[in-house]
Amino acid sequence: MRFVLAIVAFFVAAVMIAFGIAQRTVLLAPDSVSMATTVSGGDAYVVIGSKTLALHPGLQKVQVSGGAKTSMIALGREADVAAWIEGEPYSSIGVDKKSGDLASTRVASTSEATGESPASDDATAAPAVVEPTNPLGSDLWLDEFTGTTSASAELSVPSGYSLLVASDGKNPAPTRVSITWPLDNSTPWAGPLIVGGLLVLLLGFASYLWAIWHMRRKRRPRRNMPKGPRMPRIPRPKTIKEITPSTGRRAIGKSSRVVAVPIVLVGALALSGCSSDFWPSFDGASSPTASTTPTPAVTTDAQADPDLKPPAVTVPQLERIIRKIAVLTGEADKALDSTKLATRFAGPALALREANYKVRTTLPDYAAPDAIPAGPVELAVPQQTDAWPRVVMTVLQNKDDPTTKPTALVLEQESPRANYFVRYAVSLAADAVIPGMAPARIGSPVVAPDSEFTLLPPNKVAPAYADIMMKGDASESFTFFDTATDPFLKQVGVDWKNNRRANLPATASIDFSNTVGSGRTLALATNDSGAIVTVNINETETVKPTDGGTVSPQNAAKAYSGVENSAKGITQTFGDQVLFYVPPAGSKDTIRMLGFAQGIISASEVP
Repeated sequence: MRFVLAIVAFFVAAVMIAFGIAQRTVLLAPDSVSMATTVSGGDAYVVIGSKTLALHPGLQKVQVSGGAKTSMIALGREADVAAWIEGEPYSSIGVDKKSGDLASTRVASTSEATGESPASDDATAAPAVVEPTNPLGSDLWLDEFTGTTSASAELSVPSGYSLLVASDGKNPAPTRVSITWPLDNSTPWAGPLIVGGLLVLLLGFASYLWAIWHMRRKRRPRRNMPKGPRMPRIPRPKTIKEITPSTGRRAIGKSSRVVAVPIVLVGALALSGCSSDFWPSFDGASSPTASTTPTPAVTTDAQADPDLKPPAVTVPQLERIIRKIAVLTGEADKALDSTKLATRFAGPALALREANYKVRTTLPDYAAPDAIPAGPVELAVPQQTDAWPRVVMTVLQNKDDPTTKPTALVLEQESPRANYFVRYAVSLAADAVIPGMAPARIGSPVVAPDSEFTLLPPNKVAPAYADIMMKGDASESFTFFDTATDPFLKQVGVDWKNNRRANLPATASIDFSNTVGSGRTLALATNDSGAIVTVNINETETVKPTDGGTVSPQNAAKAYSGVENSAKGITQTFGDQVLFYVPPAGSKDTIRMLGFAQGIISASEVP
């Protein structure tokens, strides 16, 4: 019976070990599934939607190649990708319902679909040619992957996002598209089967040794046996040699060791390749090959209200945009390159820096404008919108240089194919406190210029503040503002103007005036129903001789205008960029100035 138990144990162990090893070899499932298709038609864009990318769970590895010297894959919201294409023809990657494989479908352009050609007021005029825009490097994308003849991306695209495949927006996009999904081919019972088989093998081997030991014990002579008659001793023939038996109990024990050693070695070799895929997981962790970790650039946090529009940018997207702007601004500031600057600046921020470049061309020691820090982003306030133009406010702090003030930028994107431009760049006041804003993953709505839900409508803030600059406490708007702690008002207010007039020679006179600048007033809502408002004010001062003599402009005005002396007078204009917090209507708080930037933007002789 003991031998039977040993044989059964050996058999069960062999089956368990063999099946465990087979799970990692001949029975092992593939670790990924791939689908590919060839795109024809020669269109500049190929779109892979989120439904196609989600055919299998886990990460998606997308590879594109063929036909293009430069290949790129861009990740963006489906609505943003559609806005970029703007009715141009493209190929859409989907699944063929019959074959189940990837297939490309050409989507005609708007003009092809309607059969209409662009209208023109002048029938003889040549149709306007729209130059294609290179999608590479666009601020619209959450992430992008590039290569020379091919490009690949490994990411997890959530619902509502898609991939744009292109070359340079002009030449045809890559023609070969393949998507690979990793599969969970872990075998959690391979390890237990192999280990369990080895344990059963050891149990069978112990049972076998027990059976051998029992058999030997039974063959021993019994004690206290009755003695029989003694037989005569027969002499052994001298010609017969003693032969050691090759079989019997000793041979059995030796062969058992020879058989057991290979079995144990097989089990040990099988266990030597074991990893976490060989064992069941009891902590709920997913297999590394089937990871569903989203792409870092994509924020998938649930919004408080599904009806809310998405934020204009994500934080990683904004950080990438800021780095580009910081690098370009540093290069332009150093080279005094207004042309390069104009590719990222507009409005009051552009006018202030362009004038500074002009002054520094002839006056090298003149102070350069404050640098734009590359980060980190201390505060990100994107507009809550899916349309254009889009507005983003951010606060940057250079922690490597604690003497620098935090910088607030207000960016605006005019259209899907336009980059974000800096419209306002101000240094925050030392005691500025930014009110609570919505999280960046939700975004803040833009406050209408004529909104009555703030203490003053945003479009009334600039005229009111300009009036205080001219009249001080005599202004009707004086009580709406916190003037006591306003450092900018101390530099440009009534007291400063009176001191400037008092220090002027008796042979000259000075006049001050100001107007609301051409820069757009931009306002984003705060959590308390107030608004962060940026405004542009232009201050003008005119100095004229009073005794028929001449006046000489000083410093920046002289460098900008190129005038040495004038009998007519000199006019110079300063551009002010001011950031305010405007409380909600009915609040007992006052409007606080949070930051500002000022500089000369023009100077000339009086006509």
